Amino acid sequence: MTRSPRSIEVPGASHKAPIPAAARVGPLLCTSAIAGKDAQGALPADAGEQVRNAFANLRAVLAAGGAGLEHVAKLSLAIRGDPVREPINAEWLACFPDPHDRPARHITVADLQHGMWLQIEAIAWLD
Repeated sequence: MTRSPRSIEVPGASHKAPIPAAARVGPLLCTSAIAGKDAQGALPADAGEQVRNAFANLRAVLAAGGAGLEHVAKLSLAIRGDPVREPINAEWLACFPDPHDRPARHITVADLQHGMWLQIEAIAWLD
């Protein structure tokens, strides 16, 4: 197996810095931090809207790498504060409704910049 990563870019979910949205090496797909930007790249002020956008961007990045939510092994979320927890849990349950078939998840509170309420990182495994 070659170890050369394949960088994945997704319009609207890409970074301004020279960082890919994700990288795939063999069956492993790792995302960079995915923010709650809308399709035009704007960051809404509303925490709930950012959460919905971030999960939509996550699905788009996974799809660009040949994966779906069913391939996610772990989600790590950095949040600015508690107001974003309820919308995260709502999206979480919509994405992973079966309590016996959910990926691992971890949330940390972070000093997110530029009006961001959250960032999502995912690790996915493709057979």
